[in-house]
Amino acid sequence: MADDYDHRLFLLDGMALIYRAHFAMMRSPIRTTSGVNVSALFGFANTLLDLIQKQRPTHLALVLDTSAPTFRHDKFPEYKAQREAMPEELSAAIPHVKKWAKAMGLPVITLDGYEADDIIGTLARVTEAHDAKCEVFMVTPDKDFAQLVTEHVKIYKPGRQGSDPEVIGVEEVREKWGVEDPMQVVDILGLWGDASDNIPGVPGIGEKTAKKLVAQFGGVEGLIENVGSLKGKQKENVSNFREQAVLSKWLAKIVTDAPVEQRFEDLVIGERDDETLRAMCVEFEFNALGRKLFGGEFKAGRGFAPKASDASDDLFGASAAAPSGELDLGDAGLQQFDPAKVNYRYVDTAAGVEEMLAALKDAKAVCFDTETTSLNPRVAELLAIAFSAAEGDAWMVDVRKVRTEAAVLPQALIDWFANPAVGKVGQNLKYDLQVLAAHQIPVAGPFFDTMLVHGMLEPSQRHSMDFMAESLLGYSPLKITELIGAKGKDQKSMAEAMDEKLEDVVNYACEDADITWRLAEKLRPQLASSGQQAVYDAIEAPLLPVLVRMESEGIAIDTAALDEISGSLGERAAELRAAVMEAAGSEFNLNSPRQLGDVLFNQMKLVEKPKKTKTGQFVTNEQVLQSLAPDHKIVRDVLDYREVTKLKNTYVDTLPGFIDPTTQRVHTSFHQVVAATGRLASSDPNLQNIPIRTELGRGVRRAFVPRSPERLLMASDYSQIELRIMAAISDDEVMRQAFVEGADIHTATAAKVFGVERDEVTREQRSGAKMVNFGIIYGISAFGLSQRLGIPRKQAGELIESYLATYTGVKSFMETVVEKAAKDGYVETLGGRRRYLPDLNSRNHTIRSAAERMAINTPIQGTAADMIKLAMIRADKAFREAGFESKLILQVHDELLVDLVPDEEADVRRVLEEAMVNALPLNGVPIVVESGVGANWLAAH
Repeated sequence: MADDYDHRLFLLDGMALIYRAHFAMMRSPIRTTSGVNVSALFGFANTLLDLIQKQRPTHLALVLDTSAPTFRHDKFPEYKAQREAMPEELSAAIPHVKKWAKAMGLPVITLDGYEADDIIGTLARVTEAHDAKCEVFMVTPDKDFAQLVTEHVKIYKPGRQGSDPEVIGVEEVREKWGVEDPMQVVDILGLWGDASDNIPGVPGIGEKTAKKLVAQFGGVEGLIENVGSLKGKQKENVSNFREQAVLSKWLAKIVTDAPVEQRFEDLVIGERDDETLRAMCVEFEFNALGRKLFGGEFKAGRGFAPKASDASDDLFGASAAAPSGELDLGDAGLQQFDPAKVNYRYVDTAAGVEEMLAALKDAKAVCFDTETTSLNPRVAELLAIAFSAAEGDAWMVDVRKVRTEAAVLPQALIDWFANPAVGKVGQNLKYDLQVLAAHQIPVAGPFFDTMLVHGMLEPSQRHSMDFMAESLLGYSPLKITELIGAKGKDQKSMAEAMDEKLEDVVNYACEDADITWRLAEKLRPQLASSGQQAVYDAIEAPLLPVLVRMESEGIAIDTAALDEISGSLGERAAELRAAVMEAAGSEFNLNSPRQLGDVLFNQMKLVEKPKKTKTGQFVTNEQVLQSLAPDHKIVRDVLDYREVTKLKNTYVDTLPGFIDPTTQRVHTSFHQVVAATGRLASSDPNLQNIPIRTELGRGVRRAFVPRSPERLLMASDYSQIELRIMAAISDDEVMRQAFVEGADIHTATAAKVFGVERDEVTREQRSGAKMVNFGIIYGISAFGLSQRLGIPRKQAGELIESYLATYTGVKSFMETVVEKAAKDGYVETLGGRRRYLPDLNSRNHTIRSAAERMAINTPIQGTAADMIKLAMIRADKAFREAGFESKLILQVHDELLVDLVPDEEADVRRVLEEAMVNALPLNGVPIVVESGVGANWLAAH
């Protein structure tokens, strides 16, 4: 930014910033321990603090809309009429945002009859006219503000996820919009329209065409005057909709003469109200934010009692020296690396290793962290290992210097890793264990992984060391980019960094171990008091080495089979595309939701009132298309086309790229802290999502084969495990008895629901019962069931009612689990895993209903997750004790896959099925495991 200004005014587009903060954290909202969603306030407060600290404004204001209609509504009642109501939690945040802004010294400005845009536009112009030495920044992500940009007035677009903010001046507007004068942006908007504001524009004119026409004719008025020079449909539309174009420009124009009372001198930043800010940080549990404002000793959990003296104190002794009109935060904030406060040592000799181990000999647990050359543990070169067992105390062992001809580490250190009497602490320990395993160094537990523990305690938050250090310790760790640079061709390797700036690497590595140790000390009592200790000790920690071994084994891929499958899918996709084009009567891009929606709903008019998105685009998602599929072949073909192309593009064509050139196998990565239910996830590639419900999806499994032609694959699958868990948890006698008798549960359900004998149940009745059986677990509605079965909603509702009348225990469970969860704040699996559901008390029906479905589903799906994890731990132990050459290689949903030595088949089948059946008993409900063997994964079923 320019330095030749005396003042800087920042005008905050409040609603845009609040909306952005709220929806950016929609999937993982920030909540207090009492369940209050504080995402919007937290995001706004952080943006404001970051702006003040980095940009040093002299003048600042928060500008907000009011609920009153504006002058635009008076002229065009449809203006923004399609907008959905503000989310309840967002609406509740606005008073707190205002209070925070005022406490930070900002004036909060509103004006009935006008939008925040108009207030900002007016203040920007008034300031520009008042003081040429003031640089004005409109803080907003809204594109409409480009029309206000001048030499002295710019857009300040806050960055996302740590990225730098973007400053948009005249040149940037010219480049982006293709205009000579930023004021012409409003002409582009007038022609293009704005679906989010319900501004109609001119039909047939999109963004590119609007820019071209404005560049050619200067604006809306110039275009209308020269309409005769246009051709075809464009000429017709501009002629017919000229008044609409003028209206649209008027609606899009931000006024700069609103009757705003405030003037430039009223926007000077006032004194900060620390008493209010402290109280709000405590109320909303803003630990990290409180430390940024009040220093590292701040802790919201302690419950600061605001004192009168707090507000009058100088801010860390710095505010007295601050220039008039500026808010100076001094050096307050997160703690950072200070070499005077730590004892970090470099070890490069065997004697140094012995000395370190002697210092650690009495430690019951030690944190360690590896430094390597790659994120791929199978190819990573081990460069160094850092150790810590006390705050501020750490060593970095330079592996390159201490390795011997016989091993990568001195024998004393290898023995230390193998010692089960010493607990091993780490962050994402699975990676470190894999690196050491690749160098033939076994590591014995018990393990305390800070990432896993935090994932269990705070599943909706991030679990990186940096995030936890800032939020739990008030500490900002050294960044890896300071050593090796940002991603790109110029980024260095860690090996190069060690050669060029060894001291910095030592500090970085030691700090990683030190901070992880501190986090472990912070998390241990939290885990103990959370009720989750047993789950961690019995399931998550013992699973770590099992996953390490499974990932190391990997699974082989038959690339020739993949090529064949890819070719078949390509041919099928072409056939389906041709059928869709023929039915549509014209060529269009089938992969474009916009074009597909236009064909189905504008041209073919399959629905009288089709659903639209906020931007005015027709909705063509799977739910909408499934509802139309029974009556329209073109829709069925579109759905089939999507399935075929997804299979081809997402799985079949990408799998070869994941084959390790050394092992010639695919090594997926398993993740324990992704799903809130406790289910394992996988990536690179994601094998959990390979479709299994359709013949095409199942066919992909044909390409997964054993590591050699002499071997086979064994697949062992829990039979209807979630329904068995439902029978156990609900203690429903009818469902329990069906399983005890070994009956087909779907046939038994159909017989009860439809009032017929089991041998009289039709295929359609069994299919309907199966859909209800599984749908009930996921909280299916009458509407949802009607869509899936293609039956009237009334009939679907009667089917659900009949089901619940049959399985009264299930009905009782569904009611009581929601009531109990609303009271306790969480639900629990049979294994003791908890999931907190604060939205159960939301006043928003949609949000509350979703939480109620989770309350019903989580105990079932979470118990299934606990069960198969326990089975993996048991099976892995039994395989190793028996000395099997057969290896456990994959877990997908309720299934385990083994790379099988044929001679071991009987023993492996017995051991694996015993491990699965006995992993987590279901109170007398029999657990059934079905196993198969074949030359590929598909054949093993």
